[in-house]
Amino acid sequence: MAGQKGELEKGITQNGAGFEGTEWNILGQRYFPKAVSDSAFAFETNSEPGQFVPVHIHPTQDEFILVQEGQLELKLDGQWFTARAGDLVRMPRGIPHGYFNKSDRPVKALFWVAPAGRLKALFEGLHNLTDVEEVVRLSAAHDVDFLPPSAND
Repeated sequence: MAGQKGELEKGITQNGAGFEGTEWNILGQRYFPKAVSDSAFAFETNSEPGQFVPVHIHPTQDEFILVQEGQLELKLDGQWFTARAGDLVRMPRGIPHGYFNKSDRPVKALFWVAPAGRLKALFEGLHNLTDVEEVVRLSAAHDVDFLPPSAND
């Protein structure tokens, strides 16, 4: 997908698909990579009711979420917010954040981080991994730091 030296490759990644047919299962959620370069990494997530990503920090990346369908509850820097279809969530680097599908409907969202960092490599390592302790360890090795479970309250 990426061009030479981490440049963005031109083209279209179709709706409901990942580039080169890639789909990751990350703790039951479906992720589809959409675009990658050194400067940014974009991916679609599909979260069923009750699914979530616990509060964590990206110390070196800004992250964004464009909610496409449904509604997400977000814990952002210790406060709760609701993002609905069409809303854009901005999460500056170093700010604790997590997202939760507390509704009774699936949620589809486009995420991206800048710079890309090691997030794509992390998702490749997390694919089909079910050991939560290993998920936390591998995430920390790829510059994503999970907070204690109490941060999700």
